Amino acid sequence: MDLPLEEKFDWGGKREHAGRKREGGTGLRHEARPEHDFDHPVHATWRVVRAVGCLRAKKPFAVIRKAIKAATESGTEAFRIVHYSVQGNHLHLIVEAADARALGRGMQGLAIRIAKGVNRLLHRIGPVFVDRYHRHDLEGPRETRAAIAYVLQNFRRHAAQRGERCSRGWIDPCSSGKWFDGWSTIIIRREDDDEDDDPPPVASPKTWFLRSGWQKFGLIGIDEIPGQRARCIKRNA
Repeated sequence: MDLPLEEKFDWGGKREHAGRKREGGTGLRHEARPEHDFDHPVHATWRVVRAVGCLRAKKPFAVIRKAIKAATESGTEAFRIVHYSVQGNHLHLIVEAADARALGRGMQGLAIRIAKGVNRLLHRIGPVFVDRYHRHDLEGPRETRAAIAYVLQNFRRHAAQRGERCSRGWIDPCSSGKWFDGWSTIIIRREDDDEDDDPPPVASPKTWFLRSGWQKFGLIGIDEIPGQRARCIKRNA
């Protein structure tokens, strides 16, 4: 016997576990962010929803790089993106901000630029990022060096975890590594690199940690893999 219509569809009120299922988040509690000290750069990590696909594909990466560049060009001294790397389903940033308000506004503006650009590219609507970005304020020169290496060499790190090895001297094109002047090896630009004449999409650092403080613990090897013990290297002038 057919059930009454109201029993078929159970429209009698809110049901447990009903509604659109939320994609796994970062586990970050949505509470007020802590205060921020300008002298301490921030390592920020953002994950994207699966529907967005691989961020390292040519067109999505171009959208993200354009958003970073726009944020840099339109930004003020209050917020700067200094380093970045884009991975398959997440991106890493090292930023500077005058205070917590400037940090929040700067990251929010970047998120809006990226989300609008990616959704326009993919002809979709809806969230692009899984949750709020993960924030870690860098506490000293040693930690800052580790964060720079972690961000710029993140692809090498993931490759090593998969048992793969990147070519010697290779710089991740989906990072700001080509504009980084702290490699232990002098980088020779390729003649066929069309972007060599473009201004960097990132800003020059202002904090002592990012300008020179981190170098107390050695320059970063071009083939260095974050998490592996690194030798302190000084490059000849």
